[in-house]
Amino acid sequence: MDKLKTLFAAVLSLGMAAEASLGVVQTEGGSVQGQNIPLGLYRSVDVFKGIPFAAKPGTFEKPKPHPGWNGILKATKFAQRCLQMSMLQTTSFGSEDCLYLNIWVPHGQKVSSNLPVMIWLYGGGFFVGGSMGPNFLNNYLYSGQEIADKGNVIVVSVGYRVGTLGFLSTGDSRLPGNYGLWDQHAAIAWVNRNIRSFGGDPDNITIFGESAGGAGVSFQTLSPHSKGLFKRAISQSGVAFCPWALNRNPRKVAEEVCHSVGCPTDDRMAACLKSLDVEEFSLSGHFSISGTPPAVASYPGVKNLSLSPVVDGDFLPDQPGNLFHNAAEIDYLAGVNNMDGYLFTSKDIPSLGDKNQDTLVEDIKRLLAAYTKETGQAGLEIAFAEYSSNWGSTPTQTTIKTAAVDIGTDYLFLVPTQTAIVQHAANAKSGRTYSYLLSEPSLLAGPGKPYHDWVGADHADDLQYVFGKPFTTPKAYGGRQRDLSGYIIAYWTNFARTGNPNKGNLKVPVTWPEFTSTGQQFLDINAKMNASSIGQEMRQRFVHLWTSTLPSLPSHAQ
Repeated sequence: MDKLKTLFAAVLSLGMAAEASLGVVQTEGGSVQGQNIPLGLYRSVDVFKGIPFAAKPGTFEKPKPHPGWNGILKATKFAQRCLQMSMLQTTSFGSEDCLYLNIWVPHGQKVSSNLPVMIWLYGGGFFVGGSMGPNFLNNYLYSGQEIADKGNVIVVSVGYRVGTLGFLSTGDSRLPGNYGLWDQHAAIAWVNRNIRSFGGDPDNITIFGESAGGAGVSFQTLSPHSKGLFKRAISQSGVAFCPWALNRNPRKVAEEVCHSVGCPTDDRMAACLKSLDVEEFSLSGHFSISGTPPAVASYPGVKNLSLSPVVDGDFLPDQPGNLFHNAAEIDYLAGVNNMDGYLFTSKDIPSLGDKNQDTLVEDIKRLLAAYTKETGQAGLEIAFAEYSSNWGSTPTQTTIKTAAVDIGTDYLFLVPTQTAIVQHAANAKSGRTYSYLLSEPSLLAGPGKPYHDWVGADHADDLQYVFGKPFTTPKAYGGRQRDLSGYIIAYWTNFARTGNPNKGNLKVPVTWPEFTSTGQQFLDINAKMNASSIGQEMRQRFVHLWTSTLPSLPSHAQ
């Protein structure tokens, strides 16, 4: 009898847990209803998929308010992602009508209220990407469910235009560009206006993103249009200073696109581009992640990521370095993976990822020459001397290959991110600054696996931990990865809640010190953290090389 009573009580309580749901929610556009997913005793999450935050955008136009709808919008299916190329760049998929967002709201015994809000901006080089359903092999990487449930925060993921439709610019008022940034801004503004109805606190919004999404976060903090829309920001492996994140010669790119689609490059350019079939047009900005053989490293593939934000005099009224006063009140947490450059450098130098092939010192010199092109031979020699200073007379293959990865990581991610962190701290008033380096070894590294055993955290390795994949797909991971995922979710959601990654609902393994202009401390994040996980002046020698020594040399720019 007692067993029956216990069972009945358990069933009843599960029923109560499932009842903690928002039901129909009123938004500015109309009523929406999501789906309630029970997560165990007294825990559930309401999931809303495909809520429009703006109307279908006009080609090369800023987003406009959505006209609204009648009745109750069943928000149970993801919208399409924004029109973009397939991975093989032979076809396009997605839709122009793509300005939608998804919301995860966690509940305990009672319906939640006044929760911190985290808005996710996806990466993809401003060229591809999406957060609308499965990313890869039916695996939905950007599900906000684990973050929402573990951290007790609302998670929102948004769509924004990419590629030619999101970032083509003529460099003047005819096609100013930055349409994708305006989409992000419109989504953040919609959340700010509507999230209270979902149990969120509009005065405690954090935006976070990775790679191009991290750079998008950075641009949002720097834009004067963002004033008061969010309180905190997290940039993972991407900031406004990354060499791939800002297009300094948009007119050249626009002319190349015009040539490929048969449009004139004079005053008729904008009108001609707007008249094209958008699906065909979305294929006109081809890029290659690796350069053209045989001299692969002489033209790094990342230089092909040319459809990116521009200084348009509006969203970005000035160069990023002059806009940090706009982020003075924003708490900012930023960092990189210790081998963020591996993905890109192993494409530029194919021998790098091959366990049976040596990488030549000449390969390294070619890569460095491409990155230091503006300073000519003098720049190359200084940079090579720095990166080979600890090689000795007979460097091993591991030494040579890791140096190549370090060069890619420093140039593409680490140095720009450290520059942004230093600038944020120097300009901050109430805003706090935090810096990290993720150094967890790659899951693909080691004997019998595709990567060399020395490969650390590659580009995008952080995503699985941030989104709690070791918990949702436990068979693919071990306890070590679950520990790390738990730590990162704790730091990220504590930061979203309080502006301090150490203070909030979740315990953290190591106290993360604030980054200050004098101490320049950072946290080395991995599964085995302890007191020695605190570092200072991250790769200072190389930051100095790229931000001071090389820029002071005479320019050889063509």
